[in-house]
Amino acid sequence: MAWSWSWLTHSYQEQIVAPGKQAVLLLLVGLVLGFAFIRTSTRLIRAQVRWWPGNVSAGGVHLHHELFGVLIMLVAGTVGFAVRTDGPARDLLAFAFGVGAGLVLDEFALLLHLEDVYWTRQGRTSIDAVLVAVAGTGMLLVGAVPFGLSGISDAEASARWLAVAGVVVNLSLSVVTALKGKPWLALLSVAVPLAGLLGAIRLAAPDSPWARRFYRDRPDRRRRATVRARRWTRRKNRLVDLLGGPLLPPPPPDRHPDVPD
Repeated sequence: MAWSWSWLTHSYQEQIVAPGKQAVLLLLVGLVLGFAFIRTSTRLIRAQVRWWPGNVSAGGVHLHHELFGVLIMLVAGTVGFAVRTDGPARDLLAFAFGVGAGLVLDEFALLLHLEDVYWTRQGRTSIDAVLVAVAGTGMLLVGAVPFGLSGISDAEASARWLAVAGVVVNLSLSVVTALKGKPWLALLSVAVPLAGLLGAIRLAAPDSPWARRFYRDRPDRRRRATVRARRWTRRKNRLVDLLGGPLLPPPPPDRHPDVPD
């Protein structure tokens, strides 16, 4: 057991501390913890748990937690630019900035729509924004180089045309994946070429630009794409509901007062 902890400590020192990535790691940790905390808080408030503090208000105005996130980010960013920070101070500021980002991104949909859509289908945009931020920061943390060129040696780098061809092919796969309505795979394929290959060869989403162009005269493919999209949507909704909480029930349809039941 002692050996395993020693190996873990050595790996952390070699892979995170030595390359100067600890601040990025703490920013990522702060982002995840900030989002997890505030999403848990809103779910407890919605469930009207008595022992949990309710919403924060000032002068009768509800203060959304994105406000506190912006303030935390502003303070952390200003101090980071105004004062020369190294070591623990820099890591602490990175963690605080990540927490603030988590609070803001949890209400990203409110900023996008300029209305309170937190528990509606439109509010799921906040979950997407958090996942994109986590994925992007994670790629920075592992040092992923776009289009899979991180493993090229000095000798291989001299073959410029081969390197350019690799970039063009992988970029093409990423573009095709995006046109097929698979933005998550397209984002992942920037660093993992295999993801772009999988996205390019699989069926497109039925409402994607690719399907509108190439499945117009292929009803069999459009039908298969629709069935697969529905299955994927059900799985995605279950996962998003697990992360963000269930949606509000839809409002009853408006009816004219003269129309009988």
